[in-house]
Parts: sequence; C-alpha cells; structure tokens
Amino acid sequence: MKATFGAGCFWHVEDLLRKTKGVKSTQVGYIGGKLAHPTYEEVCTDTTGHAEAVQVEYDPNEISYDELLQVFWSNHDPTSLNRQGPDVGNQYRSAIFFHDEEQKKIAQKSKEKLEKSGKFQKHVVTEIMPAPEFYKAEEYHQKYFQKHGLS
Repeated sequence: MKATFGAGCFWHVEDLLRKTKGVKSTQVGYIGGKLAHPTYEEVCTDTTGHAEAVQVEYDPNEISYDELLQVFWSNHDPTSLNRQGPDVGNQYRSAIFFHDEEQKKIAQKSKEKLEKSGKFQKHVVTEIMPAPEFYKAEEYHQKYFQKHGLS
C-alpha cells in the first residue's frame, strides 16, 4: 500500500518514516503543484505550489494507515501554516495526500480526533487532499540523513 505525507523538510520526515516498522520503502519528492517535473530549485521559489513530501510503501499487515498517521501527527507541528521550524514556505506545508476513499475517511477522522484532543491550542491546518502526481526528487535528496551519517 502507498501513503504520501508533507510535514516540512522531507529529509527529516523520510528518515522517521523509513525507520517505522511496516514501512517497506520511502522516497522523497514534490506533489500538489502546477509544474510538471519540478526541480528542487523551482520548488524552493515557493511559486510552483508543490509540497516537499514523502511517499511510502507499507505493509498493512504490519502497520495500519491510522498508525502511519500517528507517526505523521507526532513528528511535526500541524498547526503551523506553511512552515516547520526554520523552514518557511508553501512547500513546507502540513498535508496528507490520500490515495483512495478509505485513506480519506481515516485521515479526516484522525484529524478531527487530534483537533478535539486539546493537544494543540491552535487550529490544525493540515490539508487533506487527493494525491496528484508525485515527482521523485533528485537523487541527492533520497535518504539524505542516512547518506550523510545523520540517521
């Protein structure tokens, strides 16, 4: 099964998800913008509309989509609009890109539960939208932390 998330800089998100039991593979890339096959430099202009994202292949017998969402929610600030930490821009937005109606329902329910939990004082701004085409990022971005001994 496939899942796609945007939660700030994709290097950090990919590293966390890659280490999650049940995740079989990860790749970082760009999704949700208006330009086909964007480059990192183009996405960084904050004009293409793409989010930095991580697409994972996971085994639903080992981890559920809801459990993946828990990893997503607990590793970034979903109340921060178009930024995570020092990274600012639309490409760093919090977003869930669903691949079918079941994922959409689970994501919406999970977001509502988080909102009602009182964990955050501010509103959860995470977008939940259908997954458009995912463009794999340049090779030097793939498994960046692992390649640079930061993992």
